[in-house]
Amino acid sequence: MKKPLIIVIIILVVLLALPVINLLRWTFQTKKPLDIFIVDKTVSSFEREKHKSLNWILASDRFVKKENKTSYSYKKDYYGFFPTRPKKAKTWDRREYRLANVIEIADSIDAIYFTDTYGVFFNDWYQGINKSRRSRKLYGGLNNTDNFLIKEMKDRDKLIIMEYNSFDYPTSEYDSYRIQERLGIVYRGWTGKYFTTLDTLSEDFPIWMTAMYRKQFKKPWTFTKPGVVLLRDRSIIVLEEGIHLNALPVEIVTDSAYCAKYNLPETIAFNEWFDIIDPLSNNVISNFRIGTTTIGDSLLINYGLDNLFPAVIQEPDMQRTYYFSGDFTSANVPVWASKFKGVDKLKGIIYSKKPDDFRRFFWLYYKPLVNGIFDDYYNSLTEK
Repeated sequence: MKKPLIIVIIILVVLLALPVINLLRWTFQTKKPLDIFIVDKTVSSFEREKHKSLNWILASDRFVKKENKTSYSYKKDYYGFFPTRPKKAKTWDRREYRLANVIEIADSIDAIYFTDTYGVFFNDWYQGINKSRRSRKLYGGLNNTDNFLIKEMKDRDKLIIMEYNSFDYPTSEYDSYRIQERLGIVYRGWTGKYFTTLDTLSEDFPIWMTAMYRKQFKKPWTFTKPGVVLLRDRSIIVLEEGIHLNALPVEIVTDSAYCAKYNLPETIAFNEWFDIIDPLSNNVISNFRIGTTTIGDSLLINYGLDNLFPAVIQEPDMQRTYYFSGDFTSANVPVWASKFKGVDKLKGIIYSKKPDDFRRFFWLYYKPLVNGIFDDYYNSLTEK
């Protein structure tokens, strides 16, 4: 047999063997039993993209249910909105916990993660019918039962993680105030997002923003470049690249101590929705930084805002309550890949070196952060 052919065969064998080896490495990895309560009220498709990436991380790191030692299913193991088949029928169900069961739940589970509580609305479920900002709510919002469960979990010093839009509509003002008080933060009322284009003809552009802009400024929407839009009630701020923004409009910046602790990059681009909070006495692990120009800074100052505000905060005493001020779980990751040890080492395939490649956020920031939080918590429980 010719030498070049032998080399080709060896390479093919190695390429075929690597996935099997990595699957076996994952299979025999030590399991970490931890009962985690996942709440996702924003499940407008069968992809369940608002919590699937969390399940990916839990499966990859071998966190399993205590009862049967199996991985968490992103299709079944959560509370919230459940689309039901057939898809065309547009039927749905919901899985909820009752106020009467909160004490029992808080006693029995180890951690709770609210991945998204915004909910599902008529426009989301019946797409293409209406393009208004808000439509009739089908299901969603933090409620009194959620609030009570968070209180009971905090009283027991158990792990709590919450994400963006836990305070704004459709959560009631009363429940929003109570949860802010419980977390020791103040919600400033502003939400925002970076858009790769502000052209109204682009796909999935929220056309209702143009009506808000016209109503507030009495002039038409003429923005077409990339930009950041900030919203509060009936107010809108548009920061356009080249005028108000520099090259990297929204980044997450992390202090060196937390970079070392969680293996995080100093900066990472972010392109999902975020909200603006005052952390008060909480530890700030990371901040959002909007890359504003002098003109952009002046515009923010006019509204009492700064270009730097918290992205991840941690309760300072027991350090077991976290709030992520962005839509961190929205990452389209293939679930099957979670069962291959070392898949995150495939740089260049799963993400590129370009700073504006938003796939980098999951692999370089969200995954190591969540891994670190859960690993620290699990180790603290097993060391008792």
